[in-house]
Amino acid sequence: MKKLALAIAVILSINISAIWAENNSTNTSSVRYVKAPRFARPLVEKWITEYAKTQPGVEFQIAKGNQNQGNIDLNVVFDNQDINPEDFSHTIVYFGEFAVLPITASGSEAAKVLEGKHLNSKKLKQLYFLNDDFDEDVKKNKQFEKLVIYSGSNATSVASSFAHNFGEESSSFRGKRISGDDLFLNTALSKDPLGVSFNALPNIFDLQSRHVKSDITIIGIDVKKNLEESFSDKATLDEVIDALENGKVQEVAVEKIGVSYDKTDDAVNQFLQWVLTNGTKFNHEYGLLNLDNKLAQVQIDKVKTILTAQK
Repeated sequence: MKKLALAIAVILSINISAIWAENNSTNTSSVRYVKAPRFARPLVEKWITEYAKTQPGVEFQIAKGNQNQGNIDLNVVFDNQDINPEDFSHTIVYFGEFAVLPITASGSEAAKVLEGKHLNSKKLKQLYFLNDDFDEDVKKNKQFEKLVIYSGSNATSVASSFAHNFGEESSSFRGKRISGDDLFLNTALSKDPLGVSFNALPNIFDLQSRHVKSDITIIGIDVKKNLEESFSDKATLDEVIDALENGKVQEVAVEKIGVSYDKTDDAVNQFLQWVLTNGTKFNHEYGLLNLDNKLAQVQIDKVKTILTAQK
């Protein structure tokens, strides 16, 4: 009798363990992980928070560091990035744009050298990239030559976007490469009085005050007289966004940003449909530009078509 009771207890224990393991596995697999460059993470986190209010049964999380890197469901990417999807089920939808401005450290020697300058595309190209064709204006000012350029080197850096805007490759930057997140470019500038770099708007402006971070100075660029203040330290983040959404500025890199994902996952498609119809209203708050209305509608229709095809 005791042996029978012991056997039943063992069987029940095994069954309970199996059920727990199955449930735990199911809970883990129900989480969708989103990989994003750090400057876009606050926006993605806002999406996740707001979407959970409408769909509490579906969980999305930011994949940080090396955690869950082998289980990425949504990858925030730039238009100029080389995407290597694992299979043909992957697709990309765009939800906005980001802009990149040239910067240096506030009060630095580099800031003094560049003070009052209004650099056009040619001079910016000469300043940031390897070349032998410095024009006479640059040659006259030897201080330009000793400025140290800091550029990002990893896949999520906006370095390639900045370079492509001037017809260059990211490998053509002169100066020093900084690994890791682009926020480290700001750190590098704070340590080198001759340092010059660039960054995306969310890394240049304080998202709460909407003003340029106190340790950063925007390098003057050649724009129309009525736009000069919009691309200076006096500008608010919203003024810069407004100026760029209302007209292209040749000296400013603007790149589409979107999500690469497995379109066979219905829960992800529904999440992205919500993002494109509701989540993009947070773009400005987090330092990103909106797509023009026509392109934005194309993205919405793309996801709707995928959802319809799966029904």
